[in-house]
Amino acid sequence: MNKIKKAFFCSNCGSSSPKWIGKCTGCGEWNTYNEEIIAKEDKKEAKRTWRENSVRSPKPIPLQEVIGGKTTRLVTPDQELNRVLGGGIVSGSMILIGGQPGIGKSTLMLQVALQLPIKLLYVTGEESEEQIKMRAERLGIQNQQCFILTETNTQKIFQQFKALQPELLIIDSIQTLTSPHLDSTPGSVSQLRECAGELQRLAKETNVPVIIIGHITKDGAIAGPKLLEHIVDAVLQFEGDRHYTYRILRTIKNRYGSTSELGIYEMKANGLREVSNPSELLLSQKEEELSGSSVCATLEGLRPMLIETQALVSTAVYGTPQRSSNGFDMRRLSMLLAVLEKRCGFKFGMSDVFLNIAGGIKVDDPAIDLAIISALVSSLQDIVVPSNVCFAGEVGLTGEIRAVNRIDQRIQEADRLGFSEIYISKYNLKGLDLDRYKLKVNTVSKIDELYSDLFG
Repeated sequence: MNKIKKAFFCSNCGSSSPKWIGKCTGCGEWNTYNEEIIAKEDKKEAKRTWRENSVRSPKPIPLQEVIGGKTTRLVTPDQELNRVLGGGIVSGSMILIGGQPGIGKSTLMLQVALQLPIKLLYVTGEESEEQIKMRAERLGIQNQQCFILTETNTQKIFQQFKALQPELLIIDSIQTLTSPHLDSTPGSVSQLRECAGELQRLAKETNVPVIIIGHITKDGAIAGPKLLEHIVDAVLQFEGDRHYTYRILRTIKNRYGSTSELGIYEMKANGLREVSNPSELLLSQKEEELSGSSVCATLEGLRPMLIETQALVSTAVYGTPQRSSNGFDMRRLSMLLAVLEKRCGFKFGMSDVFLNIAGGIKVDDPAIDLAIISALVSSLQDIVVPSNVCFAGEVGLTGEIRAVNRIDQRIQEADRLGFSEIYISKYNLKGLDLDRYKLKVNTVSKIDELYSDLFG
């Protein structure tokens, strides 16, 4: 009979303790330790599962003798997923995808699995085979190389993996897996850590990529210890509102590519549709021009996008003015309001200010500052910003318009979408050939110049 041992694990960082303590010594959080039952002897056996077949030598070698080769990637038919991952799925990598319940994580992974022309194993612990079949019929894609396995025991999954020899493994989801060498419940810290460790050894020693679907907490973070995010090679966040059709795939961590890339999908009855031109979706269609709206040329990774900023400034009904921001940093909005009041004399102190980034996306590009102050002043004085004008510039505390990076790509995107004018910082003119563009490029150095030129 195995010797049973109890231990306490932090639900935030995964630190262990032989007894309960109020404050975690690893992350400093309070009341995060939970009691779990573990079996120490069989845990060693689990770690030998894939190590016996390992072909890697443990002998240390100098860095200069390491042979650097080109990273092998599995290019998927989903171009948005390829963009977010940096060009495709790297062989032997682990990818973690998190998102809210019902947002479409399983649909996205099943759609990718059915489109790939390789042998793959889709392991589900949440749904039955009939449910997966119904979703596949709704997607309308046939693939004889996609094998479905409804199992939660890791050792049984590994047995089927050895027998099938797939080129890709998809787990839905990591919170449902259990290791037979631990007695704790599925989804606990010890089970997540052990199952993730076994999957990592499987991926690294067989050179087969593993994609893991994970749940999130009410705060939006990946459920489980932070160790889970440290183990994997890439962490993707699938965002969106279930009441809207658009979904955003964002990179949180990527060891093989950029962490600033963005993929946009549209949820339809037959699955997720890739949105190759997000600017047309993020710009609202209006029959008449209204005040408080402006367009910014921003960048998400290597992709230029034009997004619409909407501002509403009204007289405060109550004593304390309200400040609300959707999709933009609230502290930066307060800074821009202070700059407009101090440097330009606009009175926002007794007004309610509401800011919204159209399309439901979050933007942290400093180049959006110029569009935001234009929308704020437009709403304050009820003056319409022309719909054929866009902006790209950062605003400093002294009221100056600072230069932004890769201005040529921003101008090209605005020119391609038919805008006739764009306002940028005059410090961006160095090395810029204005004859290449059809639209008019206006340069400003201070907010006062923008106001006099735009609003007269």
